[in-house]
Amino acid sequence: MLNAGSSSLKFAVVDPQTGAQPLSGIGESLGNNKPSVSWRYRDARGERALEAGAAHGAVLGFLVGELITNMAARDLQLVAVGHRVVHGGEYFSHSVLIDTSTVEAIEACSALAPLHNPAGLLGIRAATEAFPQLPQVAVFDTAFHQTLPDYAYLYALPHHLYSEHGIRRYGMHGTSYRFVCERAAKLIGRPLEEVNIIAAHLGNGASVAAIKGGISVDTSMGMTPMEGLVMGTRCGDVDPGILIHLAESLHYAPAEINRLLNRESGLLGISELSNDCRALVEAALDGHRGAELALALFCYRLAKYIAAYAVPLRRIDALVFTGGIGENSVYVRAKVLEWLGGFGYLLDEENNRRIRAGAEGRITRADSSLALVIPTNEEWIIARDALQLIESRE
Repeated sequence: MLNAGSSSLKFAVVDPQTGAQPLSGIGESLGNNKPSVSWRYRDARGERALEAGAAHGAVLGFLVGELITNMAARDLQLVAVGHRVVHGGEYFSHSVLIDTSTVEAIEACSALAPLHNPAGLLGIRAATEAFPQLPQVAVFDTAFHQTLPDYAYLYALPHHLYSEHGIRRYGMHGTSYRFVCERAAKLIGRPLEEVNIIAAHLGNGASVAAIKGGISVDTSMGMTPMEGLVMGTRCGDVDPGILIHLAESLHYAPAEINRLLNRESGLLGISELSNDCRALVEAALDGHRGAELALALFCYRLAKYIAAYAVPLRRIDALVFTGGIGENSVYVRAKVLEWLGGFGYLLDEENNRRIRAGAEGRITRADSSLALVIPTNEEWIIARDALQLIESRE
């Protein structure tokens, strides 16, 4: 499994039957002066510096030439390479084997996810060269949300902007939502098609989704990953008139507006301190007003979205927190549930403190509406899809 960023490449060998990851790692600072690769194989860990300027291909070369060939050749049997791709537009409603037309479609969607799709293509091209004998599979974050009804995915803009240019809500984090809603149904003890879930994937990028019987019916991210919740450095929902004001009155160029909204806003912009939730919680507990305010905006915006998704679901069987912040931030979960007290959410403080770092379980009282923490496992979904596509082709 490969998950490529502009200057990083996460990799893992995943057992599609169990989700186990005997080998995993990440290449970081790629294309810069001090790139490196770190890995875990079984119980052993390692790290190695790469040559200055080394890119994605160098990480895969190391993965093939050193880790797989020398360390794990007799232990790991590779059957496919699965790629996480952020944006598939309306081209893809499910995972696909990669061919020339797939690459062309991913390129066509790059304008919708300029920070993600080009990086994904780098990973695909490098993996095709490194593993020429293996089928390559693309798993799209947007595919899960292709079930949204038109009244949920359309913007109130002239319709030709959608019909001619594809301007609509697409949503992200679909691979994560697929995993956590399946797992939530098992924890609840009911078939997935009978369970209504609101899931919040909270990390540096954050979104929330309404999932009815395993099908996405609404989600907070829009045409791009910028809409919706307050995020690490992204603004989330903002009055479009502000953008006009920035351009016409404050003379911001389009590139400056893009940088402002994507890289200088969110938790970082409000706190003027950090985009890291852990650092902000520590600062807030020490009385840093900017950190307190940033976290308040983050939690309030999330609670409002959760409350709104009672409309399409009508009945909420479980609220699920996932992603790095959702799985680990005792502070954020407590504040969000406090806002949602009117919906019957009563925090179990002991369970909330206990559940973090890979643990799952209930964080509300027995006499309360159900809120769960479920660590996501996108890698397992990608491995499962890859195996299913190979088997169906054969």
